[in-house]
Amino acid sequence: MAKAKPATTSRSANQASASEPYIVIIAGGKGERFWPQSRAARPKHLLPVVGTTPLLVQTLDRVRGIAPAKNTFVITSAVQAREVARVCRGLIPAANVVAEPAGRDTAAAVGLAAALVGARDPQGVFAVLPADHVIHDTNAYQRDLRAAFAAAGAADVMVTIGIAPTEPATGFGYIQRGGEWGRVGAGKTAKVVYDVKRFVEKPKADVAASYLASGDYVWNAGMFVWSVRVVEAAFAAHAPELDAGLAKIRAALKKQQVLAAVLKKVYPTLVKISVDYALLEKSANVVMVPSSFDWDDVGAWPAVAKHFRPDAAGNVGRGEVIVEQGGGNLVFAEAGHLVTLLGVDDLVVVHTKDATLVMPKARAQDIKALLAKVALRQDAAKLL
Repeated sequence: MAKAKPATTSRSANQASASEPYIVIIAGGKGERFWPQSRAARPKHLLPVVGTTPLLVQTLDRVRGIAPAKNTFVITSAVQAREVARVCRGLIPAANVVAEPAGRDTAAAVGLAAALVGARDPQGVFAVLPADHVIHDTNAYQRDLRAAFAAAGAADVMVTIGIAPTEPATGFGYIQRGGEWGRVGAGKTAKVVYDVKRFVEKPKADVAASYLASGDYVWNAGMFVWSVRVVEAAFAAHAPELDAGLAKIRAALKKQQVLAAVLKKVYPTLVKISVDYALLEKSANVVMVPSSFDWDDVGAWPAVAKHFRPDAAGNVGRGEVIVEQGGGNLVFAEAGHLVTLLGVDDLVVVHTKDATLVMPKARAQDIKALLAKVALRQDAAKLL
């Protein structure tokens, strides 16, 4: 991946930097690894997996002050739209909750986001953010996000925020950092921005360990900031078939046609591909802002435990839970039901009104195999 050249004096960059910022939150994941609490119509980002409010609400709270509510969108799935709208009520305008009629992966969602922002401001700069991550240090998060906006507003670049790795994780994508691209901000708030050499998908354990040892790699958290013009140019250059479909959506928005009707017709025909494969891995103008905030994608049940204070034996319980002669367990019990454990260690136990999960922590990533069997039941529709 070639070095991205700063272009702070270009007319188009100056126009972009004068625009109001926009936020687009992608909230369409299924959250299967958090079954049985997480279901298709009410997945992880609609649950208080960590904290007392849904993760989506926490995300909206974190970006408050970065962009006004009128400039904040949530893109979700048709099956989740009603619940997402309920959760977002009073936080953003109802019209800013947009439902995809079919899941077409993140590239289509980013293209839809660019169309939504571009209909408001063709020079707009917007962030694309996941709905279901846990971040406690809001001040540091906002500083880094503002730095990303500054870089995207100053030059024709696609900006990603890289997370400093804390372990040789094999479940995350990685970004190889290049040399210094430039600096944004001034004084104590100044941030160094780096060129991106390449993106690497989930590596094997030994490769991940070498990445961690090198100090040249960061985790790809799926946080991006770019201008409408830059991202649409990338679609045209690197994903022309997908761009042709997105052009129909952009044209419909310019004509102020009913968006839901246009999406129903066009969206299912779009190429299904991630934005990493479609754009980022093919682009030579990608730069990275290193994060200074805490971050956890809480990708499976065991990850939840570190956000709660355990008892003396290392057990974490939410709800009515009793553990006797056992340690390292994570237990979730819905209100009105007592869950007890005796003489067992390192289990995940999750009780809901219609399903109960019991599994070793070490098998948490295998839950999809279990759900495949659940899907064969006659009453699977209400269980998934």
